[in-house]
Amino acid sequence: MDCTQYITVAAERKKGQHLGREERGAIQYLKRHGLSNRAIARELGCSPTTVGNELRRGTPPRKSNKGRPPGYSAKRGEAVYKANRVRSKRNHKILSCTCFLNWTTTQVRVHKWSLDACVGYAKLHRLFQPEQIPCTKTLYNMLWAGKLPLSLFDVPRVLGRKRHRKWVRKNKRMKGRSIEERPAIVNEGSEIGHWEVDTVVGQREGREAVTFTAVEKVTRNYIAIRIAGRNSAGVETAMAELQEQYGTEHFSQVFKTMTADNGPEFETFSKFESLGTKIYFTHPYSSWERPQNERHNGLLRDFIPKGMSIERFTDEDVLNIADALNQRPRRILGYRSPTELFDTFLDGVYSIDNTY
Repeated sequence: MDCTQYITVAAERKKGQHLGREERGAIQYLKRHGLSNRAIARELGCSPTTVGNELRRGTPPRKSNKGRPPGYSAKRGEAVYKANRVRSKRNHKILSCTCFLNWTTTQVRVHKWSLDACVGYAKLHRLFQPEQIPCTKTLYNMLWAGKLPLSLFDVPRVLGRKRHRKWVRKNKRMKGRSIEERPAIVNEGSEIGHWEVDTVVGQREGREAVTFTAVEKVTRNYIAIRIAGRNSAGVETAMAELQEQYGTEHFSQVFKTMTADNGPEFETFSKFESLGTKIYFTHPYSSWERPQNERHNGLLRDFIPKGMSIERFTDEDVLNIADALNQRPRRILGYRSPTELFDTFLDGVYSIDNTY
């Protein structure tokens, strides 16, 4: 029977390809028949240097001057080649960065930092030698491969990455000035003082405490205030606390604009424009128009998971959670913390009073 699917012509050898078992056998046969290294190289389609290296690899050392010199053995050459290949692999990065990994494990589990924040902060403050700090991608690869003393559940946000469609639904009444009227400088990231606000609920059943949140778009400074309920009265209470903390005189300098959604708790939010702050509202069902706030509310969920009652937390607990988030180094801030940048901004605002 004819075999039309098979050929007897050997495949052309690729440049730089390592020798195989058959080629070592050919070297042994041709060398015993007196061919030179160059002649063998022409037969195999490789470099004469490759043949010479293989002959040295597969020829055992001569033990004495008596008798015939030892000849090349393809079997020995194969064994030495495999042993060399095992030793040629570079040691895994984890072997040289144990101290960094132990420190990172503590930061992630105790302070809930991201892996990237650990890498950036350690490099910025030179906590370890450069060769002891792997890059962020290497850390995440090690995490997925199970080579870190952390599990995926210690870094829950890596499991919750989603892609959201950006669409606008306009068949709902807006509660004030539209985000379309907001100055372009707000999105440019060049001016501090523009905020996104929202509320975070615990258990949805019944009327209980919620958290009023606000994030500054440039410094990423995060404010979280526990309020009695998800209603206008609760938001007004939070705004009164902010007014007391930052003062009426400088309120509009710290809070130049505030952008909220169209939830029922922001029904009377526009009245705070009397403080000099411009209030804007996103399009209905368009949470992606407040990206920084949504992102930080997700970080808040590391401390207050969905479904957990906020009644279990005191006002001080919620403030401490916000402080913990503000002390985390951020890549977008050059691995500085929001607290550092926002405090510098406040120093500039309130220093005006000291110039007189």
